[in-house]
Amino acid sequence: MAQFDLFLPPKRPWNTGRIIGPKPPFKPKHVWGIRQQLKANGRVRDLAMFNCAIDAKLRGCDLARLRVSDVAPGGSLRARATVIQQKTGQPVPFEITEPTRDALAAWLKVRGRRHDDWLFPSRSRRGDHVSTRQYARLVDKWVSMIELEPRAYGTHSLRRTKVALIYKKTGNLRACQLLLGHRKLESTVRYLGIEVDDALEMSEQIDL
Repeated sequence: MAQFDLFLPPKRPWNTGRIIGPKPPFKPKHVWGIRQQLKANGRVRDLAMFNCAIDAKLRGCDLARLRVSDVAPGGSLRARATVIQQKTGQPVPFEITEPTRDALAAWLKVRGRRHDDWLFPSRSRRGDHVSTRQYARLVDKWVSMIELEPRAYGTHSLRRTKVALIYKKTGNLRACQLLLGHRKLESTVRYLGIEVDDALEMSEQIDL
């Protein structure tokens, strides 16, 4: 049996200095703050992407692969859309609220006509969409704009934001499951981080 070398320095853990665990959703004041910063800085594409991420509740890989035809077929912006998730192959519906439609209309005007149909095309790879890594970098920048810790938030913070509020207001797990595109309700429970205290609090609000 090999002996432990006391003179060998301990191996540095891969997650040293990183915040691990699920990323929290944004609070309404954070969403408002980021929107105001993006508007003030004239970041038309980023505002459209941020608003789309909040409404669509998609994983980063699915948001990056959105097409113009998904949200504005024939040039007319939809109030609702449905996309097929890359991970599960399941269709997931989402609403496109008025602020998001306004931001998308402004972005599509700047984007102009292109040979590709990507809603958010890459600026470095011709004919391709923005990468999930680039999307993650943008989220870090948005978070820094309102002086939050970038390591504490991520792309899943945007995915969680609306459903966390929906669950808090309604307690409707089935609705959250449909909006997130989860196959199993248990996945939604884990994703939202629902604990026994949450269940008891909801139960206490019911009078019989």
